[in-house]
Amino acid sequence: MVSWREFAREAPALAALGRERFDSTELVLMGTTRKDGSPRVTPIEFFFFEGELTLGGMWQSRKLLDVLRDPRCVLHSTVTSKSGTEGDFKLAGRAAPIDGSDERERYARALRAATGWAPEEPFHLFQLDIRAAAYVVFGTAVKAALERLAGTPGVDARILPNTEEGYLVATWKAAAG
Repeated sequence: MVSWREFAREAPALAALGRERFDSTELVLMGTTRKDGSPRVTPIEFFFFEGELTLGGMWQSRKLLDVLRDPRCVLHSTVTSKSGTEGDFKLAGRAAPIDGSDERERYARALRAATGWAPEEPFHLFQLDIRAAAYVVFGTAVKAALERLAGTPGVDARILPNTEEGYLVATWKAAAG
């Protein structure tokens, strides 16, 4: 399993850009697969708990029932403008349930300390097994992002032509296994 902590060790600059995008709106979009095979995209709150990216939600919510049935999912930073200069960040992976009562209690306490609110049991709680990550940015932010990503092992970052400044695409994939 590639946790957020491991991803951040392997691709620190990309993880930092991603965390900034996630934190900027405090909400991500989650793509899951419905029971009939069709896609579902819904917003979900996330929380960095003990250095790991966690996803919690209401008991029996459809999107979380989706990942209990089929753990494959994608997270995408929310985008608030069509210019693309804020960048967008995506993670693809598998949602892994967090079932340990001690860990769930610590999560609820940490969430309450950070936000003033905590879930009551029962609730769903997952950690993401990250398989791939991508960051895309357009316009004037391209050069700064490329400088931040320069020299990061395992990250393929390149500028592609589209506008005068082009756009940057940076990708990372977990090692097979």
